[in-house]
Formats: sequence, C-alpha cells, structure tokens
Amino acid sequence: MSNFYNIGLDRNPANYQPLTPLGFLERTASNYPDSVAIVHGDMKITYQTFYDRSRQLASQLANLGLGRGDTVSAMLANTPAMLECHYGVPMAGSVLHSINTRLEAATIAYQLDHAEAKVLIVDQEFLPVAEGALQLAERSPIVIVYCDPVWVEETKETANTTYQDYEAFLSQGDKSFRWLMPEDEWDAISINYTSGTTGNPKGVVCHHRGAYLLALGNVFTADMPKYSTYLWTLPMFHCNGWCFPWTISAICGTHVCLRLVRAEPIWHALTEHKVTHLCGAPIVMDIILSEQTQRLAHKVAFFTAAAPPPESTLAKMQQAGFEVTHLYGLAEVYGPAVVNEWHDEWDELPIQEQAKLKARQGVRYLPLEALDVMNPETMEPVPADGKTIGEVMFRGNVVMKGYFKNLTATESAFAGGWFHSGDLAVKYPDGYIQLKDRSKDIIISGGENISSFEIEDVLYKHPAIAVAAVVACPHEKWGEVPFAFVECCESQTVSEQELKAWCSDHMAGFKVPKHFAFTTIPRTPTGKIQKFQLREQVKSGKA
Repeated sequence: MSNFYNIGLDRNPANYQPLTPLGFLERTASNYPDSVAIVHGDMKITYQTFYDRSRQLASQLANLGLGRGDTVSAMLANTPAMLECHYGVPMAGSVLHSINTRLEAATIAYQLDHAEAKVLIVDQEFLPVAEGALQLAERSPIVIVYCDPVWVEETKETANTTYQDYEAFLSQGDKSFRWLMPEDEWDAISINYTSGTTGNPKGVVCHHRGAYLLALGNVFTADMPKYSTYLWTLPMFHCNGWCFPWTISAICGTHVCLRLVRAEPIWHALTEHKVTHLCGAPIVMDIILSEQTQRLAHKVAFFTAAAPPPESTLAKMQQAGFEVTHLYGLAEVYGPAVVNEWHDEWDELPIQEQAKLKARQGVRYLPLEALDVMNPETMEPVPADGKTIGEVMFRGNVVMKGYFKNLTATESAFAGGWFHSGDLAVKYPDGYIQLKDRSKDIIISGGENISSFEIEDVLYKHPAIAVAAVVACPHEKWGEVPFAFVECCESQTVSEQELKAWCSDHMAGFKVPKHFAFTTIPRTPTGKIQKFQLREQVKSGKA
C-alpha cells in the first residue's frame, strides 16, 4: 500500500533548511541590534556589531581563498575575537579548530599539521609558543595576530608588527557578506583535539546539527531566560565552550569575557554585570570562594563538570548564593550531554545527602536520544542497582561525526551502534548514572584531560628511568592530579625535583606529575603493569 504522506511531499528549500547555530546570531542581530552582546573590559559590543564583525571575518577568509572544509585554527583567550571565530569561520564554510592555550609547541604543531590548518589566528600573548609550533610543523598557515586591548592595558606590551593584525584584517572585510549556510547539517563546524590513551591526540569532528541541538539543549538544561548574562570562566577552546558561544546568541544574552580566571574580576563581573550563569571545573569554585566576603544579591547558576566538588565546597557555594549543578560529557558529545537534574524535594535533605546526590552525573540532556551504562562485551544494559559497573554509552544527534582521518578509532568508538565513552559507571534505580573509573586512564585535572601514557612517554625518555606508570591522584583543588610511580635503571638515581624539571621541559605545566613514588612497580607474569594496585596505593595513602 502506498504511503500518501510521502507522495508529492518532498523536501525543498521552502520547507527544509539544514540546522546550524549560525542563524542564532543573524536572528538576534536583526531583532535586537542595539542589545549588548559582548562585554570585555570597558568595551561593549552590540549584536549588530558582533554580526557585522563575524561577517567581515568570513568575507576575509573567503578572500584568502578558504571555503568549505578548510580548517582555521584559533589560539585565543576568552575574548571577543574567539566569539567572532565561532561564527565567522563556519560562515565562510570553514571548520574551526580551537587550540588549548596551555599546550606545548610540539602538540600544537601536530594539531596544525593533522588538521591541515590554512590560517592560524593567535592571541599575541601566546605568539611565542605558536611560533615554536610553527617551526616544528610541516604546514605554514597564514598567521593573523589578535592584540587584545585588555591585555595591552594590563601588560603595557606593544602591538606585534611581524604578522598581519586581526583588527586590520577585519577592517577590510565586507559587513554585508552573504555568508554560507552548510550544504548539509552533517557538515563539520569544528574539530577539537582530545587526549587519547595512546599515540597522538584524536581530532573530534562536530557537525552543525549537533552544535545547534546542544546549544539549545543548554538553554533548557541551564534554565536560561531571555537576556541572561553569561560569564566566561570556562575556556572557549574546551569543547567550543560547551557550545555556549552559540547558546547565548539564541536568547539575546550577554557574553562577559574574562581573559584570566581570577577571584577579583569574577566578583566584579558578578555584581557589576548582574551575571546569571557561569561554568567551570571545581577549581573555579575554589577561586571564587577564596575572596568571597559577602553573599550575592541575586541567585547565580554555576555548572560544573569533571570530578564532583567536595561537600564543604558545595555548602560554601550555596551559602554565597550560587546554585551548583553537576554536568558530564566529553568532546565527542559536544561537551556536556548529561545533567544532574535536581528534584525540588531534595532541597529538604541534609547537606550531606544533597552532596551525595550532586556527586552523581545524572540523566541525559534533552537533545540526546539515549544514554545507558552497558556491558561492552554483550552490549546489554547493566542492572540499575547502583553497584554493577559498566561502560557509559551515548546515542544521538549530539554525538560527533567521528575522529578526523582515523577510521579505526571511529569504528571502535561506534561499535554496536553506540558511542563508547570509555568511562565506567553504575546506574541507579531512578536512572541517574555515576562514574566510578576511567577505562582509558585519562586524568581530569582542573577540567582538562591528561593522558597518563603521554606523561609516561616523557618519563621513559629520561636516562635514569627504567619503568614508569602514571595514575590519577585525588586532589581537593584540581579534582585529580597525575601521580607518577617510577623505577630507576640499575645504578642510576634521580630526584623528584629533577624529574619535575624534566617533565616541565617536555610538556605543558598542568600535565607535570605533582607526586612521585620511587618503588617497585607491580606487574603481571607477562609484564603488564597492574595500575589498579597503584590506584589503591594512592587511595589508601600507602604510595
């Protein structure tokens, strides 16, 4: 029998357009052109100006010959330029590659080469590291330097004259540039590199559809009304700022840029700009509380990920006027895709019980079709008993396209029709999940992923080291920090200070182990290191 609902009712430009978050900015600029979109220092940028500058950036990239599928790398702080890149780059049809500003030159060089970057937009503060990366890289992208006026005022630095200036570059652009919609909502909008457990970092490719849905999912999850004010305590390079660069435009909100996450400017922004929402790792809460002298005059929603904050921190945040919500996700699901949705009746529970509930990762975001804890061997859900451990798996439109130029890793991640997170968890009777371990040995420190294998590789290169194993160590401030166990070569010795200096010379500072133990490392009969024993030693304090 014919399905008449499919006859003569085909897609056409009038009834079908690919989903993309780029239209959020166009819509808000058209309807609220004079509303403040961005606050940065003494600057206030309206939505019309924000939209104009994004189109100027897009037109200039097009003038350089960039188009669909070309990569533009951005190594920027939380500044207006980074927000403009989130619109201007994909408006040219190109793909935005946001670089972690804390990385070392070698890793940046790898990313520039692997992503085939054609343009690098870099903050002048990070130019020395970027130049080091360019010397190591095989590619030679066009370099455009952004000289942040707030940074200039604080440091009294003079503007760079070696490379093309970002403002001069934009000034030549066309404000009325007819920017490109994606040809398909499956087209890539961004690539973000995530630490792997072995080898080089993997490039997570996200599409316009997922960015659109996750951005709107943030509105529902964060309960964000129109004209909300968002403070940028979360790095925009991290999973595209959890898609909030696009979310805020959808609600005609205001971005309050914050170049450095420090207590004084945070509290100033909270009161001066009536901030309503902010995000960050638990370390951000510690920074906020370090100079907390009064209770907020209005309720502020704080969304945190990574390790759950200590009970004492939650209590202090609540007393200061913050409403803390725990999120969970990965770069592969556009940032947060799981939320610890709070039930009103839980407010009546003792603070200790509330802390236990807040430590759970929660339930799926509205735009995520499925979330479960499953046995990776049988692909069957584990019992919802709060005890049986399985792997967290995702399915839906806010899951990545896959890993860039890495078919093997992509197929492995999507085995059985689910995205395998590699995180181990339990599931409770009410459907909430809680992480218990990480099968990939990833250490989450201050919200940043650190590969234990990367640290071990650096340690093995030291002439005095025979065996090295790195595990996560709980830390009150950072959530987790690397703890290194080492065995020295026969007749060789090395001090903890020497190893820290060695690591500092070969990797980013936040990856350097905070603790070292010189001991015999347990192995199986076949020589495999038994990391679970090392974790137990750290947990029990025997290390």
